Amino acid sequence: MPKKNAPSFRLIRREWSKQLKHSSATTVLALAKQLVPLGSWERIFSYEIIVNHQPSLDALNQKYVASLGRGIQSWGEADCFACFIAGPAWRQRKISDQLVMSWAQSPNRWWRRAALVSTVPLNNRARGGQGDVRRTLKICRMLISDRDDMVIKALSWALRELSKRYPAPVSSFLEKYDERLAARVKREVTNKLKTGLKKPRRVSDSSLVRPH
Repeated sequence: MPKKNAPSFRLIRREWSKQLKHSSATTVLALAKQLVPLGSWERIFSYEIIVNHQPSLDALNQKYVASLGRGIQSWGEADCFACFIAGPAWRQRKISDQLVMSWAQSPNRWWRRAALVSTVPLNNRARGGQGDVRRTLKICRMLISDRDDMVIKALSWALRELSKRYPAPVSSFLEKYDERLAARVKREVTNKLKTGLKKPRRVSDSSLVRPH
């Protein structure tokens, strides 16, 4: 399996998915559990295999999710775990709110980030999300005072994703917790609410329409 070549990685993963298309969820999940401890690329590879094999995704439960997440130690691993495994399982009520809340209380920065990023599949249309204000803001409230940069960025992402469907609750959230939220979160989410972009493009002087 290639270690530093993302295009080759994707091609190989797609080929594996074709080969595993008619395999049982038990077979695919067992394979994924064997891959996870081998390294970061293998871990992410296993997550992508599962998310592209519907029977395996449907078979996820708290035990499987906990096992697949064990040992996450980078933003890439945390985000892929949350977007491909934990978030979809949470959306389908395969794991409990309490489990995700326990991640938000973890001393490990990657688990706290994973808790926030797990809200993204609840709200992202492309990932099958229908929108979930209650669960998203519950996790966001737990981490509004966290000043770890990886958590701050994840909080901004979670709120921006929710704002696409439910701008009013997000705006109220910013107003209510203004003094506790990191400046980055307030700036990026406010920009998203006002312009639809995290970082509005600056208009150069040469492109400005000059008054006659």
